[in-house]
Amino acid sequence: MVERIWRYPVKSTGGEPLHRVDVDARGLRGDRLFAVRDAEGKFGSGKNTRRFRRMPGLLELRSRYLDDADEPELLDPRGAVVADPTAYLRGYLGRDDVEVAREAAVSHFDQLPLSVLTTATLDWVRSVVPDVPVDERRFRPNLLVRTPPGTPPFAEDEWFGSKARIGGLCVEFVRSSERCAMVNDAQRDLPHSAQVLRAIAKAHDTRLDALATVATPGSVQVGDGVVLL
Repeated sequence: MVERIWRYPVKSTGGEPLHRVDVDARGLRGDRLFAVRDAEGKFGSGKNTRRFRRMPGLLELRSRYLDDADEPELLDPRGAVVADPTAYLRGYLGRDDVEVAREAAVSHFDQLPLSVLTTATLDWVRSVVPDVPVDERRFRPNLLVRTPPGTPPFAEDEWFGSKARIGGLCVEFVRSSERCAMVNDAQRDLPHSAQVLRAIAKAHDTRLDALATVATPGSVQVGDGVVLL
């Protein structure tokens, strides 16, 4: 069963919980549609790669759409809406070459459009790092799925290569995400801790969740069932 739905309007910022959302081939409507982009065309992220540039502090911010607006609001660490997101980010990050940019030819997604995480796996993480506050926000899934008691951690691995009906969607599970230091980063009430990534690396080769493509668009809401086909 879908327990929570998360959307991240501005990539690498804290997201917004939703009760219901439309999903198309790109993913959740508006998810990561915007990103913090620098003068070299790289997007603010938790890591440095060919497409992404690590910009510490973005997770302390949040983004959301207000009343289905075309552009999201950006909220500062105290939860206040900033008047000019680009101007605010230049001061916040100490860089004059960044801007909030809408997705164009280059995708803002790290890998695939939809990330699904089970409560079984999340509970396992909590159990192996008991001194570290952990919830799904560290792993930035789109869907948190409640699994029955006794479900083993990393149950998502069994889904790869299968399709599933989730509410009005049909999705195809492909692989898991390769996790980076972003899962350790502080965000709002979650403190920094290197233990999180270390535990995942030791137990599961830094992989966690199920990434999926959208086979049949539709809508999903909290409480919808997840049926493997």
